[in-house]
Amino acid sequence: MKTIVSTDIHASFVVPVTAEKAFEAICRVSTWWTENTIGSTSKLNDVFTVTFGETKSRFRITEMVPGKRINWLVEDCNLHWLKDKKEWKDTNVVFEISAESGQTRVDMTHVGLGPGKECFEDCTKGWTHYVVESLFKLITTGKGEPDHKDYSALQHQ
Repeated sequence: MKTIVSTDIHASFVVPVTAEKAFEAICRVSTWWTENTIGSTSKLNDVFTVTFGETKSRFRITEMVPGKRINWLVEDCNLHWLKDKKEWKDTNVVFEISAESGQTRVDMTHVGLGPGKECFEDCTKGWTHYVVESLFKLITTGKGEPDHKDYSALQHQ
């Protein structure tokens, strides 16, 4: 198991499933992050956009090693609630998946989004919810807690 040392936003959990099952769940973005997902999220070079009200981010899958690693490059974004609406642009959301004592560890790091960035605190809260709670629930129960058009999971915590 490699150790992640980062000041970037990081979230992780361990689940009693195979790495392949965890990997497959991560690729189903609309079932754990937001139902407002346009585009394919399951193959190398897929491009998809997620929307949260006025906030939009477009990603390209630049690395995909089944059962081990996924990298999403943020190609463009409009983070309407920040002064720098492009703060996520050219950052990477990296998922690393590894076997650990008969279980699977999932590590998500938003590379390039560390302390000193305007959204660091709010984005840490958001990623913690969507990864540690919603993605975890999707993997362990079959049902995540994604946002949808009329409901934000974060607003109801």
